[in-house]
Amino acid sequence: MTALRFPRGLYGVTPEWDATDKLLEAVSLAAAGGMSALQLRRKTLPEAERAAQAKALAPLCRELGVVFLINDHWRLALDVGADGVHLGRDDADPVQVRKEAGPDLLIGVSCYDELDRARRLLAAEPDYIAFGAVFPSPTKPHAVRAPLSLLTQARALAQEHIQPRPAVAAIGGITPNNAAIVAKSGADCIAVITALFEAPDITAAAQACAAPFLTPPTRSWRVPFNSSQP
Repeated sequence: MTALRFPRGLYGVTPEWDATDKLLEAVSLAAAGGMSALQLRRKTLPEAERAAQAKALAPLCRELGVVFLINDHWRLALDVGADGVHLGRDDADPVQVRKEAGPDLLIGVSCYDELDRARRLLAAEPDYIAFGAVFPSPTKPHAVRAPLSLLTQARALAQEHIQPRPAVAAIGGITPNNAAIVAKSGADCIAVITALFEAPDITAAAQACAAPFLTPPTRSWRVPFNSSQP
């Protein structure tokens, strides 16, 4: 089986919740259902409040064995001992982040519906390349659409690279009902917000989303740089 640089399976992305206690409980429930990675995504939260949530989530994720990333803010990721950062088009240059942060910080990059963008960004040695929205997204209703066939092409592109290879992530409108076809199309992991954290039973939703990935490749993705911390 192919070795990946990022965990296979369910990649939870936080909703816009201000109540940190509620968020921590939801993350624990999702981890109980098999969520393997989590991204803190708070676009409108003031900097101090975002940092406070990040500081609360980092030790919890470490305890749960969930890989923890922060959207946009790579310096905050380093400050709180997160495992990585997700970078979009308008964020810091992944090449520069890799140069300044070093090889241990996991980096994921948004490629939207652009395979050529993925080709260029692979020079930054990202740990995953993300495509979407693969389905209409309640979080970003006007996002560009990335067809499932693009995931197949992205998987082929990723497999051209040295092992362990970057993972292919899919995002946008993914639910327990369509997760299997996304996995079959080439995604190594699925980023889910609403169908996970707004579900009446978060643990059951996580189990259903993770189910298509239950036969994982060899887990030789890079050990998180903070994994030795207490």
